Amino acid sequence: MSTRIPANAVKNEQRKRLPTPRPADNGPDLVAYREAVESLLIELAGHSGQGFDPGDTTKAETVLIERLVEPNFTAVLSVTPRGLTGTMEWLLKEVRNYKPSTRSSAADLAAQVRIFLLAQVEAMWWGQTTPFATTTDVTTSPDLIDIEKLRRAGLLPFRYRRQPKTFATRAMRAVARRVAPDRWPRTAGMRFTYSRPETIALLGQVAADFQRQAPHGTPALWVTSMTRSVRHQQHLRDLGYAAMSPSAHCVGWAVDVEMAWFERFSARTALEKVLLERQTAGDVNVIDEGQAWHVCVSPVAVAELQREFATRYETGRR
Repeated sequence: MSTRIPANAVKNEQRKRLPTPRPADNGPDLVAYREAVESLLIELAGHSGQGFDPGDTTKAETVLIERLVEPNFTAVLSVTPRGLTGTMEWLLKEVRNYKPSTRSSAADLAAQVRIFLLAQVEAMWWGQTTPFATTTDVTTSPDLIDIEKLRRAGLLPFRYRRQPKTFATRAMRAVARRVAPDRWPRTAGMRFTYSRPETIALLGQVAADFQRQAPHGTPALWVTSMTRSVRHQQHLRDLGYAAMSPSAHCVGWAVDVEMAWFERFSARTALEKVLLERQTAGDVNVIDEGQAWHVCVSPVAVAELQREFATRYETGRR
C-alpha cells in the first residue's frame, strides 16, 4: 500500500516549525540544504540497504514525509518545477519503485534518495529550461557544440571516448580491456559529444586545476557523459541506472567525470578536492555517484564561463 501525503500536511507542518533561515544572496542556502540531506540519510539508513523488505520502504516513506517539510528542505524543493508537494510525491514514487541494480550508482535506497534530493538543486536552477527530447534535438541545437571539433583542433584539456558504433569497434574495445584492463576507465563511452560552451569551459578549468594538484604523471581529466536526450535518459532508467528525471544532462548543463580510475594514480583525492572547492564557491552542484561524479554548472557561474569559452575555445567552433 502506498503512502499518501495529506492535503494539508505541508501547510500544517510548516506552521509548527521554525521559520526558514535567511537564504543566500543568490537563492536558498545550499550549504544548509546539503547538510539537511546528510542528516536525513543518517536517519534513513536504518530503513534501507540491500535486501530491504516492503515494511522498510514504508518506514522510509514515513521518515521522508516527516523530514522534507523542514525549512532547509522546503527552501529548495518549493522552487523546483514540481513544487514541494509534487517533488515529495515523485520521490515517494521513486522509493516505492526502487529496485537494487548492479548498473545503478544507487547501491541502496538511501543512495537513491540522496541522488534524487541533490539533483533537486539542479531542478531549481534549470528546471524551466526546455530539454532536448531526441537525438536530433541534441545534434542540431545551436546552443550546443560538438567537442569533437575542439578535440581535432587540439583545444581540449580533458579526455573521453565515444561509444563504439560497429561490431568491429566493440570487439576491439573488448580485446583491449582484456589485454590492458586499467589503461582506460571502465566506461561504455559517450553517446553524445555535445555540450554547452559554458559547460565545456568549466571542464577546462577543472582539468587545469586537477593537473596542478594531482601527482606527477596523472592522466588528464576523463569525461564519461555530457548532454543526453530525454529519450536516452529514459532508456538508461529502463536499464536500471539511477538516471534522474528531469535531469540537467538533458538541458546541456551537466556532465559526469570519472573518479574511480584515478585511484590507481593516487589522484582521486585531488580531483574530489577540486570539484568540492568549485561547489563551495557556488560554481557547481556535485553528486557523488561512485565510479563517476555528476557535475552541474550553476547559473551564477555562467557569465564568467561564457567569457572563458570565448577566450580559449571560440576558434574551435569554426
